[in-house]
Amino acid sequence: MKRITIIGLVTLLSVITATASVQAQMTPAVEALQQRWAEVNYMTSGKTQVEAFSTLIEEARQVTSAQKGSAEAWIWSGIIKSSYAGAKGGLGALSSAKAAKADLEAGMALNANALDGSAYTSLGVLYLNVPGWPVGFGDAKKGVELLQKGLELSPAGIDSNYFYAEYLFKNNDNENAKRYLMRALNAPARPGRQLADEGRRGEIERMLQKIEQKS
Repeated sequence: MKRITIIGLVTLLSVITATASVQAQMTPAVEALQQRWAEVNYMTSGKTQVEAFSTLIEEARQVTSAQKGSAEAWIWSGIIKSSYAGAKGGLGALSSAKAAKADLEAGMALNANALDGSAYTSLGVLYLNVPGWPVGFGDAKKGVELLQKGLELSPAGIDSNYFYAEYLFKNNDNENAKRYLMRALNAPARPGRQLADEGRRGEIERMLQKIEQKS
């Protein structure tokens, strides 16, 4: 059976192109989730990372409970849960992937364009990595459509371009994958997201190296 391999935002999620104007709309509690996600995603690994994401899920639950009308809070909760699913791996992570999907959809119901549409990108990654029916909700066609919507809302974003490039790379479209990776690499810096930007750029450079090795 297909293994769930959701990358940070996810991982899930992060999946996230917050600009200065969007940052201003986020509450300190949501900003703390965002920063803590980057620390866990890029500075920990293995069992330590799984445990840290588990703790962060509880912190996100408290934030969404206090801010039920915040699209940003629900989206970050979804990103954290999808990242936990990716770190945990295997079919045992499927329940977390489903919970991430529910949170992302809750955020989209409040404001689908929040965080520059990063919920679309995060949800797209989930649909592309989760097993399909009857095991899970995975759907490649829907996943690609969601990634493309994320790109439409954030054409210059580091995450929207990276995850679309990842999809292309996995489907052996290396020429276009490289094009989107270069867009991601040249994306503007995100205020307050230095750690996340550095981590993502490292992933971009590693994928570019893989493409070069194939050529």
